[in-house]
Amino acid sequence: MPRALLSVSDKTGLVQFAQRLARLGFELISTGGTLQVLTTAGVPAVSVTEVTGFPEIMAGRVKTLHPAIHAPLLARREVPEDLAMLEELGYRGIDLLAGNLYPFAETVARPGVTLAAALENIDIGGPAMIRAAAKNFPAVLVVVDPTDYDAVASEIERDSLAGIPMERRQLLAAKAFAHVSAYDAVIATYLRPDEQFPERVTIAGEKLAELRYGENPHQRGALYRRLAPGPVAGVGGWQLLSGPEMSFNNELDANAALATALGFPDPTCAIIKHANPCGIASDLHLGAAYERALASDPVSAYGGIVAVNRPLDFAAAELIAVSHYDIVIAPEFAGDALARLRRKKRLRLIAAPAPQLSSAPEIRPLEGGFLLQEPDRLAVDPASWQVVSRRAPSSEELAALVFAWRAVRYVKSNAIVLARGHATVGIGGGQPNRVDAVRLAVERAGERAAASAMASDAYFPFPDNIEVAAAAGVSAIVAPGGSRRDPEVIAAADAANLVLVFTPVRHFRH
Repeated sequence: MPRALLSVSDKTGLVQFAQRLARLGFELISTGGTLQVLTTAGVPAVSVTEVTGFPEIMAGRVKTLHPAIHAPLLARREVPEDLAMLEELGYRGIDLLAGNLYPFAETVARPGVTLAAALENIDIGGPAMIRAAAKNFPAVLVVVDPTDYDAVASEIERDSLAGIPMERRQLLAAKAFAHVSAYDAVIATYLRPDEQFPERVTIAGEKLAELRYGENPHQRGALYRRLAPGPVAGVGGWQLLSGPEMSFNNELDANAALATALGFPDPTCAIIKHANPCGIASDLHLGAAYERALASDPVSAYGGIVAVNRPLDFAAAELIAVSHYDIVIAPEFAGDALARLRRKKRLRLIAAPAPQLSSAPEIRPLEGGFLLQEPDRLAVDPASWQVVSRRAPSSEELAALVFAWRAVRYVKSNAIVLARGHATVGIGGGQPNRVDAVRLAVERAGERAAASAMASDAYFPFPDNIEVAAAAGVSAIVAPGGSRRDPEVIAAADAANLVLVFTPVRHFRH
């Protein structure tokens, strides 16, 4: 008679799976809460204590860490000495293990959780059993995901336990090792909250969706959420309310759009295309913010992504519905706003109900490796700025400079932003040289460049940047200092009667 050991924290689908195994002639062994669920459901099972002949101790901390469990899981069926040892000890093999682990991530996500409570939710026996079964996958079928229960039971019903092919067993074992590895990675992250760049790091993720393809049709792609301690942030908490499934590029653009909108304290709209802002504006009313963001670059905005950092109301939705976009993303949608935008069948509507940005390190892939860095979340601090020109900014110019400086960090380098009030009027980004970025921003702004404020994400290497801005009518500029030619840059600003402010911060975004 084959034997199955069932020991799960997530009880989803457990009873139905156990019932099918029982009908297939399996003897079921179980532990603690799992055994209680099976017994209540009338599924026959024996306790681990009966198998080991040893009681659970330390309030259940030690129950499956026993040779009567691990020897049957690890015994190689093709090795006579292993089988002889089982017989000598009076043990029988275990042929299937269904196991998953204590809810550590869920526990530490709860507000006010103590270290003691977190430690109690670090599973020890579960990972040991899963690793043992996965190591011995030619003999033991290991199942860690409840979504696999139906397929595994059907395969046994169709082909018998012995008929499960080696390739299938190996894939289930790989999934089991990934399950334990991700679990350990979350624990390690929790225990070193102030050490973001340890000597060894494991990035744990959970697949949310297969995508039709990656950036291009010849590339495969999938969406994952990062598994980490704390509340679910970002894509893991998003909900697609309407429209077609998201593509790889949709996900990238939506993420960039939401991060941009959430970077502003006032009601703000950001319109993004190819992960670069076309327009950003803040206003007391989202509808006005949207109109001002759209006016920044209406040509590029076509087919882009609209993100707002406040619940979307009907007035703003009515304005957005006039143009063509791929996605609108907001913390939530008013009922009438949702109904209005749902009339556009190809428009994706995403609710991001927890408008917070992750503090986890950003990951940048390299060939054969990756880079980690802190997110660029540094607060805007005008008090740290230094006026280096003869003329100081007026209050209106300073407000526009602050807005432009807040916006420039979301534009790909080399990055230039022109703003009037609390709205961009011209954006130049992703250029190999800074003066071309200035020219592009000025061209986009047109007549609106007059009396605008300009932000540059890094220092000016030559005074030609100032000269192009001055010719367009820009009145005030904020940029990091530090160039060898800073004196020439300052002289060019003074010659044009421009305000020039140096900031100690740089905002490169490659």
